[in-house]
Amino acid sequence: MGIPVREALRVGAYLVGQRLRRREKFALTLELEPLFACNLACAGCGKIQHPAGVLKQRMPVEQALAAVEECGAPVVSIAGGEPLMHPEIDVLVAELVRRKKFVYLCTNALLMPRKIDKLRPSPYFSWAVHIDGLEQRHDESVCKQGVFAQAVDNVREAQRRGFRVTTNSTFFTSDTPASVIEVLNFLNDELRVDRMMLSPAYAYDKAPDQEHFLGVAETRELFSKVFADGRRRRWRFNHSPRFLDFLAGDVDFACTAWAIPSYSLYGWQRPCYLMSDGYAQTYRELLEETDWSAYGPGPRPAVRQLHGPLRLRADRGAGHDGVPAGVDSRTPVLKGLDTSP
Repeated sequence: MGIPVREALRVGAYLVGQRLRRREKFALTLELEPLFACNLACAGCGKIQHPAGVLKQRMPVEQALAAVEECGAPVVSIAGGEPLMHPEIDVLVAELVRRKKFVYLCTNALLMPRKIDKLRPSPYFSWAVHIDGLEQRHDESVCKQGVFAQAVDNVREAQRRGFRVTTNSTFFTSDTPASVIEVLNFLNDELRVDRMMLSPAYAYDKAPDQEHFLGVAETRELFSKVFADGRRRRWRFNHSPRFLDFLAGDVDFACTAWAIPSYSLYGWQRPCYLMSDGYAQTYRELLEETDWSAYGPGPRPAVRQLHGPLRLRADRGAGHDGVPAGVDSRTPVLKGLDTSP
């Protein structure tokens, strides 16, 4: 199973429109960070390392919506920090859904009980709950006991209320094929989330733990073993088949960091949210004044693997034919997608 058919059709139509307009660079998924503050201090994340004054800031809803309209991306991933700490997160989500953007609200799930009454189920809205492993492994990852149990309980409550729930899981050098398979089986078969997203841990300069990020060779070895023996076909991934092929080292892609622009309290991050080579004030400035040829495979952290809701690559996001990695160039919408009702 792959990307839900409604989303794939909408994004496919958007891609066709960009091609007809002969646009070489365009946004597919906006990584929107309306705050950097978080209620956890995960070892593999450095967002809370920002200055105290910045951590207190919350992006106004109007500013966030303006960024979405400016870049035109059909998919918006709301990240942070912890987005549920934003006092108007429900207003932002409602406005994006009203515009028929596909919204993925990334969260550690701890604050879901405080906000869930203010949100409404929609085919355009999905919780994206952070689950890095089973109980011991996940609690170690987020550096706090009891988080896994709370997250699972809150996911089940969201499911009971009719929300679409996806999960995102990040794997480090401390993970093994067996531990990855174990958590994917749990999410797929026991918790029965709608879709799962997964990613190797990418190098983030501000993260306290710099020792456990996966390199390219380690990533390929891990996921080729995880996907062996046909297991991949039965898991409900929120990924295109080509992205999964990429993780296993079966295909390679060029760099299209421009496809997943990152907008935060500082502006448009150059070139993407993995790397910070300055900020642009507008999306056009980001596209036109960034030397995109300087990014791609190489010694810098951008060659680490990255996932986003559209399953594109910020470090290697498009195929050699110029089509983004989430979409097959011959059958750009339906290849490998879930077409069930």
